[in-house]
Order: sequence, then structure tokens, then C-alpha cells
Amino acid sequence: MEVLRPQLIRIGGRIYRKNPIQEQTYQHEEEEEDFYQGLMECAEEPCDGYEVVQTQQGFQCTVKAPSLLYKHIVGKRGDTRKKLEVETKTSITIPKPGQEGEIVITGQHRSGVISARTRIDVLLLTFRRKQPFTHFLAFFLNEFEVQERFLKFQEEVLEKCSMDRGVDSTIFQNPKKLHLTIGMLVLLSEQEIQQTCEMLKQCKEEFIDDISGGKPLEVEMEGIEYMNDDPGMVDVLYAKVHMKDGSNRLQELVDRVLERFQASGLIVKEWNSVKLHATVMNTLFRKDPNAEGRYNLYTADGKYIFKERESFDGRNILKLFENFYFGTLKLNSIHISQRFTVDSFGNYASCGQINFS
Repeated sequence: MEVLRPQLIRIGGRIYRKNPIQEQTYQHEEEEEDFYQGLMECAEEPCDGYEVVQTQQGFQCTVKAPSLLYKHIVGKRGDTRKKLEVETKTSITIPKPGQEGEIVITGQHRSGVISARTRIDVLLLTFRRKQPFTHFLAFFLNEFEVQERFLKFQEEVLEKCSMDRGVDSTIFQNPKKLHLTIGMLVLLSEQEIQQTCEMLKQCKEEFIDDISGGKPLEVEMEGIEYMNDDPGMVDVLYAKVHMKDGSNRLQELVDRVLERFQASGLIVKEWNSVKLHATVMNTLFRKDPNAEGRYNLYTADGKYIFKERESFDGRNILKLFENFYFGTLKLNSIHISQRFTVDSFGNYASCGQINFS
């Protein structure tokens, strides 16, 4: 991250800078005090778009947050909360660990309450982004025909390319878990899962029904491509998916879902468009069959995870199977899938879904 181009955080219609130096040096809970100091340098200008209620004692504002993030507002020995209270001249009440509720900010001056709320939002958003992804929005691609064709693909690749560097059976996707990812989510409470379900329902009512026509989208899974720029050192190989009628409806639908979830804050904005792909080979599977690609970046306490990967030579695979046909599917549901889980069918467990028909 460049000093002149720091990461920006959008809160309540305003944009705040994040201090990249403090961000990089944060490693352990013991350093939380210094991290708070650096972060607050980026939240000096308060946002006045919050709902602040006047009471007999002064002013009050509430913040909804999952209990998992409370400790980052409290800080080591309560130091972060104390600093917030002293610097903004407010009193901050936080539910006990494990209890869901609201953070309540009270103070004699409205400006102080708003300042405390802004700083708390910056802290919450920063530490939320450090949480490992818990769920993802996806289409399941595990229809029987596609699973059979995928197993045929695996068999033929191993038959013809097993002598190529890094190619073996351990790097193939589980056919029961084939899917198209729309976006990754950090859902830290049942309330956030319900919020995601409601957001999906709104998407269905506002534009999905119009795009799909109230019917499943018939797509073809055909051809393979690789993620990086060197076919001789591939980490992820994926199958391409497109509408059977040649239209752009699937891309339009997923892009609009992504846009809506990004606007709500449930998905962090990294891309403007969804790259439609179904992973069929991934070198992370070599050491961990449950690995899920590039999304294992941070532990819950913000420590970066480095996973050494052994790439494979995909040149022969790309040459021999460039147009491999995996089959036709009818996409009729978007699921809120939970990572590292398995349902009774061997797929990811679904916490909620919407159907097109």
C-alpha cells in the first residue's frame, strides 16, 4: 500500500483515510492501543448523518454490532473505550461478551456523541475486514450431468497429463462442491445472516425476477481458463460458464446483486463486476482438501495467513481440454453458503436462498 494512496473507508457518506503504517504494524492484541491512535488520525472529522436522540441527560446514539467485535471497542484492559470516552466526552455502554445488543453512546454534547459514533464505526469496519470470510453468495453447479462430466475431465487429465509438473488427483475440486461465487461475506451473527436473506429477497423483487423472467437461467459450462498470466505455473484452473441463449442476462444479474450488496456494506467493494468461473483445479487443495482459494487471508485476530503453494504446469491441459464440455445447467437459486461446512448432499450448507421460479 502506497503512502500517497492509502485505503479509504466510506462511512455515512463520508470517506476516511486509513493509516497504512499503523495497519501494517498491527499484529497482536497488545498493540491495540497504538493501533487505535493511528486509526483515529483518520477519523477526526465526524459524520453528522447519524440518528442522535435528545434525552433528559443530553444526547444518545446507538450502534448495532455483532458481539464478536465488542472486544475491539473495549480494548486491552478497557483502554480503547476509555480513550474514546475521554476524547469525545461521552459515556459508552457495551454489552457483555457473548451477549448481542447495541452499543449505547451518551453525552452532554451532540457533537461529542457523533464523534464517538464515527470513531466506533471506523474501528468496527476495520476489524470486520480482518475477519475471515464466513459465507458466500453462490449458484450451485452440482447437477448430476455436470458432476459426471467433471469426473470424466479429471480422469482424462490424469490419464494424459499426470506426468506434467504438479498435476495429481489432490488438486481437483470436489464435484459435489462445484459452484459459481458471486461474492464473499463476513456474517458474524444470526441477525447478519437474516439481513443477508432479506437483501437477497429485495434483489429478487426489484430486478432478479425481471432479468430471469421468473424462470431458471439455462447455462452451459464449457471450456477452461487459468487465473494467472503464466500457463506453465498455474494455481487455479476454472471452467467458463455462459448463457445458452448467448445473452448477457447471467452477468447482468450477478453484477447487480454484487452492486447491491456492496452498497449495503455486506460485501467489501473490490471489483465492479463478477468474474463468472467455476474452479475445477486449485493448488491449495493439495495440502488442504477444505481450502477455499484466495479467501484464507486473515485469522480472527488479524494475523495474515501465508500458504505456500506448489503450482502446476497447465500448458498441456489447456491445449488438450481448452473446449471441454461439462454440460448444461438450469440455475434456479442463489444460496447463502457457509464456508467449511457440508450438507447431507456433500455440498456447502446453505443458510438461506432465493429461487427464480
